[in-house]
Amino acid sequence: MKSLKEIYKIGPGPSSSHTLAVQRACLLYLEHYPNVKSLKIELFASLAFTAEGHHTYSIIEKCFPNQEVEITSNTGKWRHPYATALDITGYDENGNKLQLWEVASVGGGTIKIIDHDFGFEDDIYPHTFFEDVKVHLKENKQNLYDYVLEFEPDIENYMDAIVDQMLKTVQTGLSRTGLLPGRLKIGRVAGDLLMKAKHLNDKAESHKLLMMAYAYAASEENASGGICVTAPTLGASGVLAALVYHYYHDLNYSKSQLIEGLCVGGIFANIIKENATLAGSEGGCQAEIGSACAMASAMISHLNGANIQTIEYAAEIGIEHHLGLTCDPIGGYVIIPCIERNAVALLRSFDSALLSEQLSDIRKNKITFDSVVRTMNYTGKMIIPELRETSLGGLAKEVVFDSEDKL
Repeated sequence: MKSLKEIYKIGPGPSSSHTLAVQRACLLYLEHYPNVKSLKIELFASLAFTAEGHHTYSIIEKCFPNQEVEITSNTGKWRHPYATALDITGYDENGNKLQLWEVASVGGGTIKIIDHDFGFEDDIYPHTFFEDVKVHLKENKQNLYDYVLEFEPDIENYMDAIVDQMLKTVQTGLSRTGLLPGRLKIGRVAGDLLMKAKHLNDKAESHKLLMMAYAYAASEENASGGICVTAPTLGASGVLAALVYHYYHDLNYSKSQLIEGLCVGGIFANIIKENATLAGSEGGCQAEIGSACAMASAMISHLNGANIQTIEYAAEIGIEHHLGLTCDPIGGYVIIPCIERNAVALLRSFDSALLSEQLSDIRKNKITFDSVVRTMNYTGKMIIPELRETSLGGLAKEVVFDSEDKL
């Protein structure tokens, strides 16, 4: 498995696959070819279908402010087996071709550049399946955080910055008002939800609405192109950011405890990434919001002091009940149904942790996390392309924009 730094990344919304990954590839190209004067960039498949709503064009232009850039879209399949991809071809001042980079965006802002190795694809963890991780934990008398520190001893400083950004993203989202970008003309509501939560008489309902306000805050920041943290994607970034904000500000957990919890949740995302996908264009929204729910469920259970079997059970519940969830953003925007799903998944993660902890006292779970990930991978392949981040089907067909609606 790869580093947790490939699970948690800081970058601009609204989509880790369509903005952050593209930005990463473009800046890396510029770093290697600083003399580039013009570029031809071709977007393929899911990237081409939803580039406009996902701000892909603007992020490319921002990466190359001093170059001439020609961007074209090709909604057909790419020559390699990836659903989100782009070709980058640069030219020097004399029009000489520099090099073609074939870039796949594989989910969560992670990129794969065909026939190139820049180190971020290196395996850090020696295990592929959670069953193997559990054997290692037992043999070495470790918990999951010990396991992370064994293979990434320097991860804490990195994760400290991740926690800071999550807190900042939610705080910023709570304070901002106005319309989110795009033709949907959707107003921000995080601040309003926060006020409602504070005035509810029912303490339990107030508590839930408070957390949902946090999830909306982070997700609205993402939808507006703000700086967020992939967890494991930007489209699903509101779940973990809200959880961190809640534990830090409402429950007074320390940053070190939050780092520990995020690392534990990150291992489950890593298992999913290794054996299935985190990309909505590959596996539907089960890969994004379902994975985030599994991560949050594991984090909550770990912070509650649960053992490894119970933590695994919580993560398994979190992903199992998102199996088959489609990715059908209206207009290609990470707004409907994405933002609402973040709030719902956050609450579901608490239910998953509670259920796993109570059931673990009664019986052993028969379904392993690995088996659910295999099922998720199979299910994702069965979801038709129209329901995998192309905005060609599902809810995306229910809203028809007027010709005068502007981006």
